[in-house]
Amino acid sequence: MNTIITIGRQYGSGGREVGQKLAEHYGINFYDSELLSKVAKDSGFCKEIVKQQDERPTSSFLYNLVMDTYSFGFSNTAFTDMPISQRVFLAQFDTIKKIAKEEGSCVIIGRCADCALQDFPNVLNLFLHADESFRLTRAAGYPDVPDADKANPDKLREFILRKDKQRQSYYNYYSMKKWGRADTYHMTLDTGLLGIDGTVKLLTQVIENFENRHRAKQ
Repeated sequence: MNTIITIGRQYGSGGREVGQKLAEHYGINFYDSELLSKVAKDSGFCKEIVKQQDERPTSSFLYNLVMDTYSFGFSNTAFTDMPISQRVFLAQFDTIKKIAKEEGSCVIIGRCADCALQDFPNVLNLFLHADESFRLTRAAGYPDVPDADKANPDKLREFILRKDKQRQSYYNYYSMKKWGRADTYHMTLDTGLLGIDGTVKLLTQVIENFENRHRAKQ
């Protein structure tokens, strides 16, 4: 296999589980929270700071300004003067590109990986979503959801909406695209319709076809 899979996801849609099962199926590395440790190691930031800034936007962020700085190079002084959220984002951006170059194949969850790897021809960008009932059921078992929210459907619904809004805001700040919109990705899938295993099974077929077409173009 020589495909990098990026997965955007609604909270509770099972993006992490689908990504893990695809990585296990192909015997490749999987990066979700695992990416944070690598970013910290590569950048010198402590892991707590990287985790604190993970997929969190800032209203002061100016995409074009920062990305121009990234594209054309920047001095250590300019980098140091950036807000911490911007510095962590750029460090994460670099780590994602480094992983893609060194490994060739892997699964990366969220973190604008599709944007970081937009110049890589072997990248398949996916977005997973699901109906509310499916996501509520799954989220009730997630360790990061407070117990008080798990016991109250209305609070759990609000928690899910907050997480989605956070991911959407982060992606839309750091990207020229729109989070969750079909034309942003190569493919969007309803995991509530197919189930986790059904989604994985379908995606293995999609990946096979993607790789065959990619080889035919070479």
